[in-house]
This record gives sequence, C-alpha cells and structure tokens, in this order.
Amino acid sequence: MVIIPARLSSTRFAQKVLYPIMGIPMVVLVARQALQVDDVVVAADDERIVQACEAHNIRAILTKKTHLSGTDRLAEATEILGLGDNEIVVNVQGDEPFIEPEIIHAVRNLLAQTPSASIASAFRTIDSTQAQDSNFVKVVVDKDGFALYFSRSPIPHGAETYYGHLGIYAYRVSFLRHFCTLAPAPLEKIERLEQLRALYYGAKIAMVKVQSNSFGIDTEEDLQRALQLQQKEG
Repeated sequence: MVIIPARLSSTRFAQKVLYPIMGIPMVVLVARQALQVDDVVVAADDERIVQACEAHNIRAILTKKTHLSGTDRLAEATEILGLGDNEIVVNVQGDEPFIEPEIIHAVRNLLAQTPSASIASAFRTIDSTQAQDSNFVKVVVDKDGFALYFSRSPIPHGAETYYGHLGIYAYRVSFLRHFCTLAPAPLEKIERLEQLRALYYGAKIAMVKVQSNSFGIDTEEDLQRALQLQQKEG
C-alpha cells in the first residue's frame, strides 16, 4: 500500500498540496501516479484535503494536526487502517506530482526482497552544482547498497560522482511504529534529516539507484520548473 501524508499548512507555498496543476489538486496527481503501482490512501491533516481527494475518487483519511513529521502521520494512518505488522507501506510525498511509478515499484520491491533491511529508499546521480545545494540531500552507500550516511553537505568530499537521495521510503509496519517511538538522534538534529535516526539506532536502509526527474515542490518557482521539464519531455 502507498500512503501519502498531506499537510495543508506550508510556509513557502501556501496550501500547496491543493494547488491545481492542469486543473487537478497536486496531491491528487501524486495519488494517480501511485495508483499505477498499488492501493493508495492520502493521510490528511485537514478536511479540505479529504474532500478534494474524494471529489477525484481518491481514498483519504483524516489524521491529527499535531504530528511533527509525515512519518508520524504515516504511522497513525497504519493504525487507523488496521494494517498488520508485516505489511509494507510506501511513503510518497504529497508534493511530488511527477514522481515516476517505476520508482515507487522499485522501492517497495527492494524492501520485500531484503529481509535484513528495515527501510528501503532510492537515489540518483546528481551534478556538482546540485551537490553543493543543501536542499539536495546526498547519500553514500556501501558495497551491498545499504546507506552509510545522508547529508546536506557534498559527500564524500572530493568525489567525482555524487548521489542525491529521493524522499520516498518503504517500511514494514512494525518497524515504522517502532521508529516513531525513538528519540530524535543527535545527527538528525544537526542535519535536519529524519532518516539519520534510523541509522543512529542501527537500522539498515536499502537503497536502489534510479533515474528520475521528479523533485519536491516547495515553491511556486519549483512548480514552474517541474512543468517546464514535463513539457520538454513531451
């Protein structure tokens, strides 16, 4: 199952998950991409999101407004939906309307095929300019494809090739619920990257390399750039 955490409030782009793209709310476009892979539920913090989703035949549930992260919202959604401990859920961000279904499929399958991993995610090659941008999270992996570290800084230092992390995660429900009980890690607080909590407490994150042009929409300028990319690709 794919669960899309969706929060109405946004500092840089007001109510962005409801922003119409080609006449369709952004979060609905995300859900339509994910529906090409699996069942989808939008976990919303506001009734307006639920109503927008239901108007387009997308299943949505209402969760608490008090969650500090999408991961916490995801965990509550698994409780509401009554999902079993061994079920796999994929967390797709509600602000990535052009995420490729192939990436969702790859991340879900990687976790299903990797019993030693608690989480699966994805990465892609980025250029040196993107590597210098703190908004592009970088990742380094070991010889078996497990994440060693994530950073907003260019890592490893002096590399010829950098890998950018995509903000999509697959979890087994039991680990997801456990993760949300753990105290934030010191490295997580420094980098402002929640996935470092998992590594800090010894969990393994399996990574799959993909090709992708998708990215999160944080500003209206991001949206215009994404639309231009889509038009260029035809």
